[in-house]
Amino acid sequence: MKFLKSLYIHKQLYIYIALASVCFLLSYWIPVLYAVAWILTICIIVLLLIDILLLYQPKNALNARRILPDKFSNSDNNPIPITITNNYGFKIHLDVIDELPIQFQKRDFSYQTSLNPTQNHNFEYLARPVDRGEYYFGHLNIFVSSVLKIIKRKYKFQNQQMVMVYPSIIQMQKYDFLAISNALTEIGLKKIRRIGNTSEFEQIKDYVQGDDFRTVNWKATAKRAQLMVNQFQDEKSQPIYSIIDTGRIMKMPFNGLKLLDYAINSTLAFSNVALKKHDKVGMISFSKKIETFLPAIQKLTYLNRILETLYNIDTQFTDSDFGLLYAQLKRKVTHRSLLLLYTNFEHISGLKRQMPYLQAISKKHMLVVVLFENTELDTILNENAEDLQTIYHKTIAEKFAFEKRLMVKELQKHGIQSILTTPENLTINTINKYLEIKARGLL
Repeated sequence: MKFLKSLYIHKQLYIYIALASVCFLLSYWIPVLYAVAWILTICIIVLLLIDILLLYQPKNALNARRILPDKFSNSDNNPIPITITNNYGFKIHLDVIDELPIQFQKRDFSYQTSLNPTQNHNFEYLARPVDRGEYYFGHLNIFVSSVLKIIKRKYKFQNQQMVMVYPSIIQMQKYDFLAISNALTEIGLKKIRRIGNTSEFEQIKDYVQGDDFRTVNWKATAKRAQLMVNQFQDEKSQPIYSIIDTGRIMKMPFNGLKLLDYAINSTLAFSNVALKKHDKVGMISFSKKIETFLPAIQKLTYLNRILETLYNIDTQFTDSDFGLLYAQLKRKVTHRSLLLLYTNFEHISGLKRQMPYLQAISKKHMLVVVLFENTELDTILNENAEDLQTIYHKTIAEKFAFEKRLMVKELQKHGIQSILTTPENLTINTINKYLEIKARGLL
């Protein structure tokens, strides 16, 4: 039974059978072809038996392994390496079919190659998850055929391998590396440093033209017999909270990824940058209730706890309670902090309903409200209006786009900072805003 389950007919065998059948058919008019047809049939049977012996006689004739990491990075292309070893004494042809997790909804994965005797072959393919959670891989199926190409032998490896999909670790590492290498400006991130206007002393340095005379250190000047100035840097260890709205509005998908997951990926990358700049980082998620609360702590290892907490966050199909958020912040966040609120409003009326709570929060903290542009409207806005229905759709799309800009003005009118961004540029714009606030000393 095991032998029959692993035995598959190669498509070339059907060609041989079709050729023999044509000879039998034509032999009705050309009798000499009758003998040729039987010779072909016998040859096909002999070749079939030889092919079975070639593929089934050796044991452990093929080894293959799928190499999975401990974690996948959500919304990123994650490489999945596969290594194959040919232990047959002849050249083989391979069809590789990997059973991908159901979340990918991909059932047509296929890879073909040929291997010489004792040859190793390594290749990889990319998988892009768009949901966090556990992903189970099925069998790694490999169909082997010899040069005769009569049958295929099926090998199965590594069933039920599981990998956990976490918030975008790749994105976090990308911005971390760019910050270290001072290459942030290449992708639009501005590394801003303010000298001489903050209260935290950094070092004494030689005076250069343009330095503020008010920062001259007269004791050091007298000692060195040349002008020396004090250099200051942005104040460190300031509390910063990422607040994620998990209400139903954050369920909206863009490019296959929910707004919530964009916010989660941004929170992870932003928290890493803030910790590297020696600020205290915390996190809150809420909808009808406060789901998670992590106090602001300045500790690099704290990022692991943030990562695990973000992994378990999910959207709720309820309207978020901003009044409850205000009460929680008033009770638990007693020091003035930078609050990055990831939320979304599709109508100006929705923002105005929550404005009293946002104003109350901004009186004690530096509040930055992050709003998302609806990039799905771009197609409608850019198309030519040639009929009444298209004109109607374009008018509605322009109204939605205008209301987003109106929301930013409404927040500015009440002294609340805001970010209006496309989901894809969320992380870049969030880090830019953080650097801007630090440089201007608004916190």
